Amino acid sequence: MDGEEWEKMPGLKIKKGDRVQVISGKDRGKQGKVLRSFPRERRVIVEGVNLVKRHTRPSQDNPQGGIVTKEAPIHVSNVALICASCNRPVRVAYRFDSEGNKRRFCRKCGADID
Repeated sequence: MDGEEWEKMPGLKIKKGDRVQVISGKDRGKQGKVLRSFPRERRVIVEGVNLVKRHTRPSQDNPQGGIVTKEAPIHVSNVALICASCNRPVRVAYRFDSEGNKRRFCRKCGADID
């Protein structure tokens, strides 16, 4: 994608630290905390989800080398935010509060997420 297309693309509705549930794929139903997000790639890394094994060569940090298991990014369309008040996977919408700040809210119960 070139620069113009990136400017038009909106940000993610899921942020670092959010609790999410995987809604499709091999890890469907698993829940975890978002460790990192990549808005340009539309992907997030979720704790304990999409684990991959990486074969590492011996280095100064890891003199033994071996096989390391770590989380790989998952597409943001495959996860749903878990609302703190409903305790269910929900869709997210935005509205402005009285000070004019943009806030996320739950579409099911209407509670603020932030």
